[in-house]
Amino acid sequence: MRRTVLILLAAASPMLAQQQQGAIAANASVNAAKGIWTLSSGFVQRSAEQMPESLYSFRPTPQVRSFGEIIGHVADAQYMFCGAALGEPARTDSFEKSATTKAALIQAVKDASAYCQKAYAQTDAASTASITLFGMTMTRMGALVMNAAHDYEHYGNLVTYFRLKGMTPPSSQGQ
Repeated sequence: MRRTVLILLAAASPMLAQQQQGAIAANASVNAAKGIWTLSSGFVQRSAEQMPESLYSFRPTPQVRSFGEIIGHVADAQYMFCGAALGEPARTDSFEKSATTKAALIQAVKDASAYCQKAYAQTDAASTASITLFGMTMTRMGALVMNAAHDYEHYGNLVTYFRLKGMTPPSSQGQ
């Protein structure tokens, strides 16, 4: 009996590996966008967690967002981009304007990322659907890529805030 089970497992292993590779290849575009977004959104979340609450109101000049406002803005934008990628209506509330504590902003970014997981779980075929975003016609994939790029754009702001305060940003911590 044991030998039969081992033979079946040995025969099934290549088939399972091919099925997994097929699923990855079948959704290669969404998976590539998800990989970039996972990095960028992870850096934003780690930034939110590592910055002391006393520096959430820090802004290098009066004309730019505070650290906390950037975190809230990223959470708002993730809901917007991922909602568009899912074909769902946009949220009307704003974490940038309403969340004022470190805990609330961290939770907002975590919740937005959890919401985006659904958008990045769609198939390549689904991601070709046409949507309108910022008055432009694009695909759902376009919204996913814009979301990842937007996260990196604002992570760049956060890096500057870290450096101005003599701190090491998450992407430079060697993890």
